[in-house]
Amino acid sequence: MIKCIQILFLSLIYFQSFASKELDLGTYIVKTNTGYELIRNGENYFVKGAGGYQYLNQLKDIGGNSIRTWGVDNAKQILDDAHKLGITVCLGLWVGHERHGFNYDDEYAVEGQLESFKKIINEFKDHPALLMWAVGNEMDLFYKNFKVWNAVEDIAAMIKSVDKKHPIMTVTAGFDPAEAYLIKTSCPSIDILGINTYGGISALSKMIRQSCWDKPYMVTEWGPFGHWESSKTTWQASIELTSKEKAEARNNAYSHIINDSNLCLGSYCFLWGHKQEETPTWYGIFSKEGYATQSVDVLNGNWKNSNRNKAPVIDEILLNQKTRYESVKISKKDICELSTKIYDPEGDKLNYYFEVLPENYQKVEGGDFQKSLEKVNINIISNENGNLKFKAPLKRGAYRIFVYADDGQKNVATANFPFYVK
Repeated sequence: MIKCIQILFLSLIYFQSFASKELDLGTYIVKTNTGYELIRNGENYFVKGAGGYQYLNQLKDIGGNSIRTWGVDNAKQILDDAHKLGITVCLGLWVGHERHGFNYDDEYAVEGQLESFKKIINEFKDHPALLMWAVGNEMDLFYKNFKVWNAVEDIAAMIKSVDKKHPIMTVTAGFDPAEAYLIKTSCPSIDILGINTYGGISALSKMIRQSCWDKPYMVTEWGPFGHWESSKTTWQASIELTSKEKAEARNNAYSHIINDSNLCLGSYCFLWGHKQEETPTWYGIFSKEGYATQSVDVLNGNWKNSNRNKAPVIDEILLNQKTRYESVKISKKDICELSTKIYDPEGDKLNYYFEVLPENYQKVEGGDFQKSLEKVNINIISNENGNLKFKAPLKRGAYRIFVYADDGQKNVATANFPFYVK
């Protein structure tokens, strides 16, 4: 009899425990004495995330726990792949941009957009990898029609009506206190403000506290200075940081994120992958071949500090003994010398690759698609240990010469030098 009572008692405890876990399933925001916390499946969940859906094993290995998408293309496969590794997904819903031609005065277009999301929400709301929803990305870039926020509210309210287990975020291009007030009053169903910021990250925490925004926020894109924020040559070419300088900039940027964990629920670094935007190397944390740059080591140091083979480090790049900030101009057919100082932390042998590209003059904004540029053939005179002698291109105009140094372990250092042929 006593044994039966004990078994019944233990069974009751197990059932209560199981029921409690079931009740905890999902993601919730909890207000604390000092700010906010994100709770997932009953535990605190600070987002150590990346924007993109490639190289998930590498993200997991360095302590990353979440990825962010901008739309729902291939969403099921992305969610399934992330779930296998215990990684969550902030699933983006691509909301139309005014600068792309979407008209928020067109009631049929707005209603059609809302209806298109209903099936998506019902399809993925119970996926175990789903962390939260992101309604739109940078719809405020060069916009004039504030009705977009009414549309965002309608989408968020629709989500809340069918999914009570996942918070909802909207994402802006930078932070503007006046816009924060507009979103706060127009979009009460938005739980988190996502902010894409690069050079402005050091002032972000103070600006939010001085504004009316009284909900949590996340840094949904961050990295080195954007090309629009960077120093320029006399012919207005943006000067790109080396992979080492980007890693140092990321380390500094992340300190601002982690130091505001009372209000900031985490972040998604940009870009966990590769893309052509201003240059082929400006934003990607990986090369087009999938090689990791030094920024991966910085994220590893902040998230997990696992024992990984580190990327090569570039200390210097000069053209004709001048720096990138000296607006170097040369005559066609001149013999030029590109010199670099690159080393590998583990002493791995480095393999060097150089290419010259014309300056990118594609007029696009906000990360819109850019075509990859065609490589310029140059006459190489000598190539030895990261130092290249070559003849300047024959055609007048602006160019960049790129150097890549990989260690044979799928890690790479990158840099480029803008120059002008007279």
